Amino acid sequence: MREVMTKSMARNIFYGGSLFFILIFLGLSAHSHRYIVKESTDTATLTESVKHGKHLWETHGCVNCHTILGEGAYYAPELGNVMERWGMEGDHEGAFDALKGWMEAMPTEIEGRRQMPYFGLTDEEYQALADFLLWTNTIRNQDWPPNEAG
Repeated sequence: MREVMTKSMARNIFYGGSLFFILIFLGLSAHSHRYIVKESTDTATLTESVKHGKHLWETHGCVNCHTILGEGAYYAPELGNVMERWGMEGDHEGAFDALKGWMEAMPTEIEGRRQMPYFGLTDEEYQALADFLLWTNTIRNQDWPPNEAG
């Protein structure tokens, strides 16, 4: 091998390396897309109520305090597995009652306690939010959160 690298050799290494890593990137992107869309998310159970619950989650800014599947703020508990922790897996009526009771029973004006705001949700909105949280519990999340408490 030559001890001096010519311009054409450097150019070939640059283009060859760039092409190699672009192909690797595209392959990994396709694999991730296939995993996320086809394997981890149960789209068959994605109902209008679940979509409405996701919309409520976003419009009320729940992610500003809570995490869901590891994304969000760490001020309040993880909610990706909250229905499992409460023992409500698949129980839509029980999940509605538990969520509504919890959110409406939050104590106010206690010194040093984190406070969840009152949103004034309707029963339909509580049900949609409960359905969304039940649905997130069905996502294959590679064992996240790492512990049961979130």
